[in-house]
Amino acid sequence: MSEIAVVHESYSFACMRCGHGWEQSYVIEHHVDADGREFVQYVVNDQVVPSPLSRPACSNCDNHVIRIMRPGRVASARDAAHRPQPTPPAGPVEVPTAGSDSGAGGAAGVGAEGGQKEVHHWHLSDFLHSFQRKAS
Repeated sequence: MSEIAVVHESYSFACMRCGHGWEQSYVIEHHVDADGREFVQYVVNDQVVPSPLSRPACSNCDNHVIRIMRPGRVASARDAAHRPQPTPPAGPVEVPTAGSDSGAGGAAGVGAEGGQKEVHHWHLSDFLHSFQRKAS
């Protein structure tokens, strides 16, 4: 019997439908069959599983639109979400001038009571966070 080359790899996954995130480590075994052809097996908990790079599925919603990232991305995002957010320092606020390119009639950025609205730059994670189920 020939030697098996073994590699350990981990990936982070995020479902683009429901926002569920998870990480998984794999033992990747490189084999050679009786005809001399090389093949690879992915193993998790001593069970051969499909390659996570072929068609991963979300364990939460069974969707196949999955983002695969380097290991640690899900854990670092969860850690950041649970850290207290620092209070921004007080200081002057930049107010747009009437002549700036602010859209319809120069009213963009002004709230209903005439006060200044804060501009928020949205990221996909802002939307997906509200759909994540907590592990019980």
